[in-house]
Amino acid sequence: MRQLMPPTRLPIFAAPMFLISGPQLVIEACRAGIIGAFPTPNARTAEELEEWMRTITAGLERARIERPEAQIGPWCANLVTHSTNTRLEADLALVAKYRPPIVVTALGSPKPALPVVHGYGGLVIADVINTELAVKAIAAGVDGLACVAAGAGGHTGFLSPFAFVSAVRAIFDGILIVGGGIADGRAVAGAITAGADYVYMGTRFIATEESLAAPAYKQMIVDSSLDDLIVTAAITGTPASFLKPSIRAAGLDPDRLPDKPDRNYDTGGTEARRWRDIWAAGQGVGIVHAIEPLTVVVDRIEREYRAALIEAAARLAATQESPW
Repeated sequence: MRQLMPPTRLPIFAAPMFLISGPQLVIEACRAGIIGAFPTPNARTAEELEEWMRTITAGLERARIERPEAQIGPWCANLVTHSTNTRLEADLALVAKYRPPIVVTALGSPKPALPVVHGYGGLVIADVINTELAVKAIAAGVDGLACVAAGAGGHTGFLSPFAFVSAVRAIFDGILIVGGGIADGRAVAGAITAGADYVYMGTRFIATEESLAAPAYKQMIVDSSLDDLIVTAAITGTPASFLKPSIRAAGLDPDRLPDKPDRNYDTGGTEARRWRDIWAAGQGVGIVHAIEPLTVVVDRIEREYRAALIEAAARLAATQESPW
């Protein structure tokens, strides 16, 4: 039976983005009525992660007191469960202490998170890029799947989001999130109509005032288009979508990148240094035209989403009334 998610204003996750999502973005996303998420590796130490979790939980509690009538979204922690992550045990201990309502696992099996999160009544969602991984996650007992499709920024997938949703929905009645190139309300409506429960939206929130992105990164998002993207495994060892101008700025030629390095997702190490100045983005990049507060972006997406649903309902009504 499908598990219920906490109510939200819109069916959107502000997707967990490496080196981008921090406490302020999470809190503002939740205050705007969507789900705010961040990767635990963004906090460089376990001590910093505890401070972040303390800040988020306190900030959301204040928001509920100050705005009792508002729909405050739940927060989400994103855990790297790859075998190279030596900090996983410490991160799980903090998850057990601060109890994020939703935990998304990535780059490894969701099994380490399941007893901890289910122990306090939270939901575990596995990040997957194909149906083989989806089947394994379902068998492990996850509550939901985050289907990372073609068009996603950072570590990306290769399947059409529509085909991916259809394939997974045929075998799974749990929570289904899809991400990949979704950056406006019309795309959200399309994904929900296709069978998803929620969408991942990452690139759209990089150029918000609350993100941790450097000012130059935010401006590059505003200035870039689809033609400025490249998918390569040369940076992290896993195929990921990056901005070509940032690769050039790092002294590399996007057309002649070196062989891919070994995969390493040790959040306690220094591996992030080679990623810090090579900036990720997904295929929603061309929709971003300004650096704005997150709440302004969400308000616009809601208007687009509602307009798309109204148009779809009108088309359906017109079809039913047609004599043809």
